[in-house]
Amino acid sequence: MHRLVLLIVAALLLGSSPVCWAQEARSLVATTHHSDTAPQTAEASVPAAPAVYHVAEVMPAFPGGTEAFGKFLRDKLQYPQEALSKSLSGKVYVRFVVDERGHIIDPQVVKGLGAGLDQEALRLVRIMPWWTPGLVGGQPVKVSYTLPIVFRALE
Repeated sequence: MHRLVLLIVAALLLGSSPVCWAQEARSLVATTHHSDTAPQTAEASVPAAPAVYHVAEVMPAFPGGTEAFGKFLRDKLQYPQEALSKSLSGKVYVRFVVDERGHIIDPQVVKGLGAGLDQEALRLVRIMPWWTPGLVGGQPVKVSYTLPIVFRALE
């Protein structure tokens, strides 16, 4: 490892690197120099969207906090008939991204129960009000969030 670092530093100092990188506003350009041909340029697109954080200084939150989330679930949840007939209970984990404005993007079930509960969990996430976005350095950012939704069949 140490030897590799020394080789890279030596190559940079001597200017003998065969690949030179230049960063432009929206793309990364690599120019390869060959002694017997003209320089060739290859462009690789750099994503324009900011990174998605998995942890933020201030995590995204349902408006009104945990109590408001519980009330939302009680008011909106429609227990699927198939799950009721099987007395199926448990947690469905839904992952989504909360963007800089608090919108829910790309919800998907990462661990489900079946019997219609997965679809109901996705429906609930899709009709949620906008969340309070996550913050990094005081600025709103996109944050990946995994939400467990608990289903309890009352017998």
